[in-house]
Amino acid sequence: MRECTENRQYGKETEKGTLLSYRLQFFAKDGEGGEKTEPATSKKLKDARQDGKVAKSKELNAAFDLMVLFLCLKVFISFVGENLLGMFQYIYGNMADFTMINEAHMNSHVIAALFQPVIIEWMLTVLPFFAFGFIVTFLVSLIQVGWTVTTKPMQPKLSKFNPISGFKRIFSKDTLVELLKSIVKVGIIVYIAYISIKDHANELFILFDLTMNQAIGLVGTIIIDTGFKISVVYLVVGIADYAYQKWKFKDEMKMTKQEVKDEYKNTEGDPQIKGRQRSKMREVSQRRMMQDVPKADVVITNPTHYAVALKYDADSRPAPYVVAKGEDFLAQRIKEAARENGVEIVENKPLARMLYSNVDVGADIPPELYQAVAEILAVIFQKRQ
Repeated sequence: MRECTENRQYGKETEKGTLLSYRLQFFAKDGEGGEKTEPATSKKLKDARQDGKVAKSKELNAAFDLMVLFLCLKVFISFVGENLLGMFQYIYGNMADFTMINEAHMNSHVIAALFQPVIIEWMLTVLPFFAFGFIVTFLVSLIQVGWTVTTKPMQPKLSKFNPISGFKRIFSKDTLVELLKSIVKVGIIVYIAYISIKDHANELFILFDLTMNQAIGLVGTIIIDTGFKISVVYLVVGIADYAYQKWKFKDEMKMTKQEVKDEYKNTEGDPQIKGRQRSKMREVSQRRMMQDVPKADVVITNPTHYAVALKYDADSRPAPYVVAKGEDFLAQRIKEAARENGVEIVENKPLARMLYSNVDVGADIPPELYQAVAEILAVIFQKRQ
């Protein structure tokens, strides 16, 4: 029975008296100081940012890119149509040259000469889309995460080649969420595209009766109308995903109480050590201050709570200055040192309180106290003479 009592933290006794062994530390939730309940510190957020970990939604970027694509298509539809017609006319007009290319005549110069106008025309056609797409992507990313240049995410890591970690990423909760988002996106796009094309079904049947320009204009109108509807819905999905990413990032960056303490120790130093250092600095400062009390001309007292030692040296300082001050026990020590060294002690409650509260050690007294201090010093200097 005694053995069961001594080992209660490792097991419990059954009805027959045998001991079932187990260890309570296996039931601990977190080995780093408990659950992650504390918000992330600025240092952790800064370190995560340097590692490339930020709250960013790819869906929001894609939504704006899609909207810019169809907006550019609406603005540059005539430009795109003219360029496409130009390329078609060039290829159709030089069809004989294209069909004459065979093994005997095929070389890089001939192929380059034939395809160069088409490639240049095609690059000019897509240039506005790439330019506006790049600008919008850059601005949306800048608004989401701000401007920080770091190469740390590009550094090779051996953990990325670990197959176990790879399987964990494949079957993780984040992968499941991304799969659900992809299914929702595809479903929304297919549904909106179906509804939009269904509304223009009657117009599609007359395409063969239209001229080339009219057909391109009709198809362009249908595509742009469908694209704008998809973009608006996709933008709503992107905003919702951005809110989710912000919440997820904030939750992942949470810290345990122990992590906060450890970070504070690493950055600010151990509080106990800093406290001892401050205490030693205080002792040194008080010791130096007590050494200056014999040099003072007068000590103004409360009389029991405050004591302020003043000195006036017309050759070096324009006004009297405080050489020592203290409260309660330190005030008593200042008065004892003053008595031992023959320094005058004057009781003036309001003046002592004002000097203690408003003037630091080594600082000149303020002008509004000149009159009161001058009267005391005049009496003392006259007494000395």
